[in-house]
Amino acid sequence: MTDTATLYIVPTPIGNLDDMSARAIRVLSEVNWIAAEDTRHSARLLQHFSIGTKTLSLHEHNEDKRTALLCERLKGGESVALISDAGTPLISDPGFVLVRKCREQGIPVSALPGPCAAITALSASGLPTDKFTFEGFLPVKTQAREGLLSKLLDRTFTTVYYEAPRRILDTVTDIQRILGERHIVVAKELTKTFETYVSGSAQDVIDYLNAEPAHQKGEFVVMIGPAKINEQAIPSEAMSLLQTLCEHMPLKKAAAVVASHYDLKKNALYQAGLEAKA
Repeated sequence: MTDTATLYIVPTPIGNLDDMSARAIRVLSEVNWIAAEDTRHSARLLQHFSIGTKTLSLHEHNEDKRTALLCERLKGGESVALISDAGTPLISDPGFVLVRKCREQGIPVSALPGPCAAITALSASGLPTDKFTFEGFLPVKTQAREGLLSKLLDRTFTTVYYEAPRRILDTVTDIQRILGERHIVVAKELTKTFETYVSGSAQDVIDYLNAEPAHQKGEFVVMIGPAKINEQAIPSEAMSLLQTLCEHMPLKKAAAVVASHYDLKKNALYQAGLEAKA
């Protein structure tokens, strides 16, 4: 009986091939199989790095069938690397079924760190990053999209979405209508020559998208900033204490102390503290 091999989760560049890590190249070269979202797309990447490992497809339409096959090969001692078309597998890409089944069957899973469009865009957005949520792609249908965006009216942290070029203008228009003058940042062409960040109101982004057709092309990361806290709802003495405590301790801890003392919401105080520093 052969030893069970490992399933490797291998991130690949989201644009700039120089972001491919030495470890990723080594793993892809040494495994028995590479499971790729689109083998034709991945062939160009593998050829660039002179990787000759055998590939097979694993996408949303065949994931259940491929999972059974790959688990048998892994249990038979053949190692497998999972890649997507770009970025980190499973982050709005296939692979969840395979990883879950491997875990259930005791097959080792090892994830390599690497490129991810959501984290790359967020880190350079200028929006708060101490707490955020990533929600993948917004729904295609307008009513469902509006329902999700409405939940952001009182959200006190940053929200990150992916969006396709054919829907980007409709999505930002919905953001403007539902969230008003909320600060948003839209990023495209990440790590590429024409990497672009557009920051401001939804109308600012709409103006950019309408300026020329090329502005609506590419894969987008849409980041929506937190709702502004009405500082008038926080007693002046609470804000004064918060500012005093921040001279001696981190904002998060100071907000917790003040919230407990004045029976206020900690998140509201924390956000007010962030805005006071801005």
